[in-house]
Amino acid sequence: MTPTDTPLHRRSARALAAGIRAREFSAEEVMRAHLARIEEHNPAIAAIVTMVPESEALAMAREADRVVARGDEVGLLHGLPTAVKDLLDVEGLPTRHGSRLHADAAPARADAMVVGRMRRAGALVIGKTNTPEAGLGTLTFSAIADTCRNPYDLSRHAGGSSGGAAAAVAAGMLPFADGSDSGGSLRYPAAFCNVVGLRPTPGRVASGRLDNGWTAHGVLGPMARTSDDVAYALAAMAGPDPMAPLSIAEEPAVFASLTPRHPGSVRIGWSRDAGGVPISAEVAAVHAGTREALVAAGYDVVDLDLELTDAEAAWETGEMYNFFASYRGEAAAHPELMRPDLLRNVRQGERITATELADALRTRTEVFRRTERLFTDVDVIIAPATPVVAPPAEVEWVERVGDAVYDRYFRWQMLANRFTVTAHPVVVTPAGFDGHLPVGIQVMGRHRGEAELLPVTAGIEGILGFTGRTPGE
Repeated sequence: MTPTDTPLHRRSARALAAGIRAREFSAEEVMRAHLARIEEHNPAIAAIVTMVPESEALAMAREADRVVARGDEVGLLHGLPTAVKDLLDVEGLPTRHGSRLHADAAPARADAMVVGRMRRAGALVIGKTNTPEAGLGTLTFSAIADTCRNPYDLSRHAGGSSGGAAAAVAAGMLPFADGSDSGGSLRYPAAFCNVVGLRPTPGRVASGRLDNGWTAHGVLGPMARTSDDVAYALAAMAGPDPMAPLSIAEEPAVFASLTPRHPGSVRIGWSRDAGGVPISAEVAAVHAGTREALVAAGYDVVDLDLELTDAEAAWETGEMYNFFASYRGEAAAHPELMRPDLLRNVRQGERITATELADALRTRTEVFRRTERLFTDVDVIIAPATPVVAPPAEVEWVERVGDAVYDRYFRWQMLANRFTVTAHPVVVTPAGFDGHLPVGIQVMGRHRGEAELLPVTAGIEGILGFTGRTPGE
């Protein structure tokens, strides 16, 4: 299929934006193509939970076309439809957080910081994407919305907590989307849905969170079908903001163009299990095959022993503390409306001692420095993205991987959680399939090194060739 034969809903975000600017097709045509995909596939997948009226979406697109016709300067995302994870405010739409606490929320009066940045870049926000209550866990289900299902197999989860974003992008409902990540929320759904998700360096995408603007634990980032589109979206989403104290001062224009890096110039540190995390036989087999393919393509791949066991307790302390900081008011006022796992997290966070918090912060510092030293010998570090393929849509978490049994929802997330504590940027990109179910890899780069990391993952995608595979193929 030639580029001009490719349906609009399958073209890259970069190509769509260029086509709109060049008037090869209109923003209205792009909008109609994606609205048609939403109408056809969202009822079964439940990726998007709130929509603006179709008339409003089309009016936004027509205005975008008028701007182009006038010859006005336009942003990187001009005319591209997107939807925002339902943990962030979008002016005029309710923010329900996947929770009964907010089921009847009034429309937000203003955009969240990153939403405003995307709008200023020309994105057309048409709805909200599905997320579990409070973004809790790496599977997307809640008491107020249907379970978000995997476009590759509707009997399976799409992942979470940015599950709606991943499923929408995979199914061609959106060209790109935003997500957030403290324990794999961008990474697990990207792996399960055969798309690309970036957990950036903390501060790369400015956060307007109210409870703790100083945390490096949870971050915001883009999701798309390729690293090239992730970089393109990052160029619009990233950048400093005076109201975000950790935001990185570097201007994001460097991400607007991307040249895949040649295999012969890349040294990969290879980890089978991120330092001892249980991995299923199915994922391990795909992971081993990926290594063989990369070596055959000319990458220099060396085994790497990651010392990250101590990161698990540090992650748990930070995660529980943040849940307490964010939801202590709701837990005091309406505990009966909260998911039991969320309430348990808040109560656990409330009991954290000064000693435990100090120990966790010290460990985070040690883990960061220990990890950064590894990049004196390698360009990137690769590990599996998830321990299993997408689980059945009926489960609330994966309770067993091999001989390991997990008693809480976040125990099976440790592949992601360990990398969270390092504070390094991580791209999850497609690595293969177990039958018809996608399998991904995590590719970690140097701290603040997204501009070097994304060209590497773009090159890997070109070698492996899985980003072009769509549901049903």
